Amino acid sequence: MTSSAPKWTRETWPIAAAMIQYPNMLPDGRSVQDQNVEEWAKTIGEVADAGFTELDPTDSWLRVADLSADRRRAFCEVVKDAGMTIPAISTSRRSVIDDKHGDEYLAYSHRVIETAAEIGAQSVSFGFFEPLTDKQKSALWFWTEQGAKNPDDPATWNKAVARIAELGRHAAEVGIEVSLEMYEDTYLGTADSSVRFVEEVGLANVGINADLGNLIRLHRPVEHWLQMMTKVAPFAKYWHVKNYMRIEDEHAGLIASYPVPLESGLINYRTAIKLALEHGFNSPFLCEHYGGDGLSVSATNRDYLRRILPRT
Repeated sequence: MTSSAPKWTRETWPIAAAMIQYPNMLPDGRSVQDQNVEEWAKTIGEVADAGFTELDPTDSWLRVADLSADRRRAFCEVVKDAGMTIPAISTSRRSVIDDKHGDEYLAYSHRVIETAAEIGAQSVSFGFFEPLTDKQKSALWFWTEQGAKNPDDPATWNKAVARIAELGRHAAEVGIEVSLEMYEDTYLGTADSSVRFVEEVGLANVGINADLGNLIRLHRPVEHWLQMMTKVAPFAKYWHVKNYMRIEDEHAGLIASYPVPLESGLINYRTAIKLALEHGFNSPFLCEHYGGDGLSVSATNRDYLRRILPRT
């Protein structure tokens, strides 16, 4: 990837709110998929009130690609009426190599690409991470429990490469970029494996979602964030950003982490973003945060990004 001038300034760069702080099942047992327009508007209004002008309808909250055409148009009108746009769609825990549902998730991923093009989004994010285990669901922080692992199997790796290449070709046909999310114990679980994977896919519109927060939060040894970012920066596309404070005490055998705002954590995003920009990064951001008022912390993170992005 060669360096190029950014398409946006710090004021206009698309910085979306994630919807991970909103459940997809309601207290009355209904799904967000079945909510009426007024109920959608109430939730989206909260995001707009936090100062966001962009929204990623993260599919852990709402599967926009599985709405009927009429319902999808109605949802997009709600977003527009709130003064917001949708620059990207992120998927979560719908791996195209899932043992039971891989074929189903592959078909779904194609629908996500078509939907992104239909609603004017630029990017989609896919990953190989699987549903949380029961232990992860019951833990205070799910990353402190072991989750599912991608198999150490060349045939499955090759299947993953082939399926992402299939999605990448589809996305290229409709002008969409594909960003693959870094996540522990998957084929994008390290910087080296992430780079190897996208190089084997070999498509210009397929890159890496450099979500280093997913890795530095782990209570185990991990590569230094700057070393990871240096490796993945040339391939960075749509980018989920969040941060953690990490404590390591080799003598006590202690490794611990907890979520913090972007500017307060271990990853220096001022440096990380400069690295990506040097390699031509020209994609939207997504602000995430786990714990507490995730929306408000995400809004703080958005404001921080606007302070450190290029003026012109």
